[in-house]
Amino acid sequence: MIIIGFESSCDETAVAVVERKESGELHILSNIVSSQVPIHRKYGGVVPEIASRAHVEAISEITHRALSTAGVTVEEIDLVSVTDHPGLIGALLVAVNFAKGFALASSKPLVGVSHIRGHIAACYLAGNGEVPKPPFLALVVSGGHTSIYRVASYTEVEEIGGTRDDAMGESFDKIGRIIGIPYPAGAGFDALAAEGMRLACGKDEPSLSEFRASAAAKDPTLTLPSPALAGDTLDFSFSGLKTAAINLLHRTEQRGETIERELFAAAYTAEAVEAVAKKISLALSRYAGEGLAVAGGVAANSHLRRRLAEVAKEKGVPLFIPPLSLCGDNAAMIAAAGYYEYLAGHLADSSLSASALDDPIGT
Repeated sequence: MIIIGFESSCDETAVAVVERKESGELHILSNIVSSQVPIHRKYGGVVPEIASRAHVEAISEITHRALSTAGVTVEEIDLVSVTDHPGLIGALLVAVNFAKGFALASSKPLVGVSHIRGHIAACYLAGNGEVPKPPFLALVVSGGHTSIYRVASYTEVEEIGGTRDDAMGESFDKIGRIIGIPYPAGAGFDALAAEGMRLACGKDEPSLSEFRASAAAKDPTLTLPSPALAGDTLDFSFSGLKTAAINLLHRTEQRGETIERELFAAAYTAEAVEAVAKKISLALSRYAGEGLAVAGGVAANSHLRRRLAEVAKEKGVPLFIPPLSLCGDNAAMIAAAGYYEYLAGHLADSSLSASALDDPIGT
């Protein structure tokens, strides 16, 4: 089976072609992503109307590129899969309507896919046979989501914990802008934190625990609250961490003092990552023996990847993280998720629309 996937939920227009081989492996034939980052960087974040217009301009051309790169024709496509929620409503509608037209014109079946399930499905595309099989736990960390899910089957997913306000990636972007890191701040924040940890520990690539034990990390001027909510809940609150960090930076500026950006980024990253590790450890204790998948744009964060590898090792469970190229928004993950929705009989028709909201994806 050959699946074409479409994704336009935020600021990447993406089209991919994925083949389901006889062995059962999902293999990427093409995965084309047209990023709008240069367009939105001047505004410090995504402007929805500009994003929608850019999707309209890009989607036809990259569809041709995806098919050409994959070496397949429209006639050889067996299934059309598209992100229909959640995301920016105007942006979503571009791919949804294009996919509906593609499916109608080519007489191919159509499925709508949750963007969140898509991120989880990125873990099915490792290409080396090492992919998660339900049931397992999944952490989705991105600019808009920080949630823990239990994946009971390929199409049965239940949220068991998550942020009650800001997402992890969103907090990195907002604080990054204040300390001068261009949007999107993820990669820059990661690198700055790594430098801070090296300065604090006097060694290359120190562990998070080594940094937290350093004198620099214990400096009261760098004290920040944990986003991990107290008690046995699996929830987070990154708003408190973000606000505390902003207040710390403002107080420092008002006193005419300076703060080492590297050490600040390291302290902020350490609190954010350790909070996630704490709740993931609790979740793995509750669902003993189940593996852990990590997906979404922030899954590219080197500190988070290393810390969660430690947690998985401590719990004796496998860890699945997609390659960096599949952490951000892409259409290969949408094609993969669409394949399983098709198997479950979740077909769509011309009435398929888009929704900006998360759905009750456990249903």
